[in-house]
Order: sequence, then structure tokens, then C-alpha cells
Amino acid sequence: MKPRPNVSTLEKRVYAGPSSKLEQQLTMATVKLENVTKRFGDLVALDNITFDVQDKEFFVLLGQTGAGKTTALRCIAGLDKPEEGEIYLDGVSVDDKTPAARDVAFVFQSHILYPHLTVYDNMAFPLHPRRLPAEELERRVKDIAQMLHIEHLLMRMPNQLSGGETQRVGLGRAMVRRPQVFLMDEPISNLDAKLRTEMRAEIRWRQRELGTTTFYVTHDQVEAMSMADRIAVLEAGKIQQLGTPSDIYNHPANLFVAGFIGSPSMNCIPCELSRANGAMQFTLGAGGDTLAIQDADIAKKVSETAETRDVIFGAHPEDVLVSHQPMPNAFQAEVYSVEPLGAETIVELTLGTDAAGTHTILKSRTAPTFDAQVSARLYVTFVAQRIHFFHKATGMAIGRTP
Repeated sequence: MKPRPNVSTLEKRVYAGPSSKLEQQLTMATVKLENVTKRFGDLVALDNITFDVQDKEFFVLLGQTGAGKTTALRCIAGLDKPEEGEIYLDGVSVDDKTPAARDVAFVFQSHILYPHLTVYDNMAFPLHPRRLPAEELERRVKDIAQMLHIEHLLMRMPNQLSGGETQRVGLGRAMVRRPQVFLMDEPISNLDAKLRTEMRAEIRWRQRELGTTTFYVTHDQVEAMSMADRIAVLEAGKIQQLGTPSDIYNHPANLFVAGFIGSPSMNCIPCELSRANGAMQFTLGAGGDTLAIQDADIAKKVSETAETRDVIFGAHPEDVLVSHQPMPNAFQAEVYSVEPLGAETIVELTLGTDAAGTHTILKSRTAPTFDAQVSARLYVTFVAQRIHFFHKATGMAIGRTP
């Protein structure tokens, strides 16, 4: 029998798992964080966050670098202990349980392989404590290797792998375990764009096939929107919004979410609300054109909940309509720049300049065949049902139901 290699304490804690007998038991796998706070000295990494991950759900924690995403993962895994709050797995508090007792697999952002083991042995290593039959162990490793397109690498050593290959092997090493919960910390961030696209689909398909509850951390909104059942947007240790990708995109809870989601992100422009002949209207920028709020529901919400006249207007680029010909409820604006992107063209329009001479830019997503020239003037309007207004002071969406 080949002697088991020495591994670090952290690796033992993360890759240890239940026996094969326990593995065969069918249990629910839910995760819940309740009022969790984690500090590092004066830095509050997680600030009283609460959310739950449902059984078999692909849950994504989305945020910028330093938002606290990895800290949340480490607290769930038991590698960090929060100062306040409770963490539950399957409805049972695990605050006093070791990482090995939690039956989670942590896929690190930087995959460190055992240098003296082949790719096959690296991937098989987490299965040894489970004492699986040799045929089952080999079947699992080769099945995952084929899914990750690394079956031709199984007999290579880690020093013979590229960075992307190393990352796929590390991902495979966690996936062979079939834990109750996958904890994934930006596992495909170091791959090239084409392989990232493939891996997003493969990981999601595999998760659905296995039905494994997955908690996935990323700063990439495309990953979040394309993979998640639900998304929690995290900023400075606080949950800004939690919902389905559609809800996050179409109904942002505040200006941070509106400016973070989408590429290009939502246009957010200062505006002034007013009423004329009983109808609500808005004026974009200083001295800009005034348009009617044509959607009755939006007009009612704005009328009832806007405390001040000065607010922030929001519209996704695809909801900004441009034309060379006059349109109802439209105004004219000058083309500031044009970005042909193949499948679409982004047209930037200037609404004038502020006191510092900075242009107020409005972006429109148009068809690739739309002909726009810099300095030309276009007619501009908006999809009536898809405009947004935010409180200027708080940044919160006006009229949003909590």
C-alpha cells in the first residue's frame, strides 16, 4: 500500500470527510448565517449578515475585492470563527464543530497540489479516508477528470501543469468528494475567457446532476448572473440585496447594486421630479429636458414615496432608446462616443457638463447595425415601464417593497 503523504493541518481540516457509510445517507444540505459578525482587529469583515442557502441550491455571494466574501466562506467551513451570530448546517448550529465534522468541500481560489503526487493521486486523495472500493474511486476520478477536460493529465506531475490546468485539478479534487455542501472561492478566476465560459456551464450542469448545495463566491457578475439560483450582493461586509438574478438586475434595491450589476451598468443620473397638470415628470441634469413618467405604477410610487424633488434617475442601457427620427416623449442629445462590440453597439450621449466641466453621459445599447456618428444629434427616450428612481441621500430605490 502506498504510504499516505504528509499534509498540512489546514489541508487535513478541509479535505477530511465522513466515512463511506455516512456518505451514503441521504440528508438535506442547508446553510444559514444568522446575524454573523466577523472582525479582524478594527476591520469589520462581516457586519451582522443574515441569509440562508436552500437544499440543492446554487447560491452566489457577489461582491468586489475586500467585500468579505472569502471570510463568509471560511466561517461556514470553520476555518474562521465569528465573534457574533450563529451558523447552521441542516438546521444544526456548527459553531463548535471542527471543519472535518461539517462535511463541506472548500475549493480555494489558489489551488495548491501535492507536488510529489500525480494528478490522479491528487484528485483521489480526499477519497482515501472513505475507504471506497478501488473501482469506485477510479470511476469517480476519471468521471470528474473527463468533465473538466483533464483526463489526459492524470499521470502528470504538478510541475508539468499550466496555471489553468492546476486550477482545474484543484477543482476536481474537491468535486470527487461529493460533500453535503460545496464552498467555492472564485474557482475559475485564473482561467482564460473561453475556458471560463465552458467551466461555468460545466460546473452548473454538474451541480444540478449531483444535487449538491453550492455556495459560490465571485466578483464576476457574469458568473453570478449565469450560474446562480439566487445572488446575495455584498459590500463592505453588508448584504445589499438578495434575490434571483432577474430580481437583482431588474429591481436593484439601491444605487450600489444598480451601478454594480450589468455591463455596461445602469445609467444613474441626477434628476429633478416635478408635477404638471396632475402628472409626474422628471428633468435629467441641470437645465435638461423634461419628460413625463408614462408608467402609472411608477408615477404613483414616486408621487407617494419621494421625500424630495432631487433624486437619481436610473435606466439600463438597453432601455435607453435612440433614433434619428423624432419619437414621442423624447429629447435630443449629442453622440459623445460609439463603441462597436460586434453583437451590439454602445452609444454614449452627452447630456451636458457640470460645473467642473465633466460630461454627464447616458449609455444606450443598440443593434450592431445602428449607424451613429460622434457629434451627431439623436432623439432619446426610455422604455416607460423600466425606469428607476433612487433617493439621493440614502441611495435606496424609491417605492421598492422591502
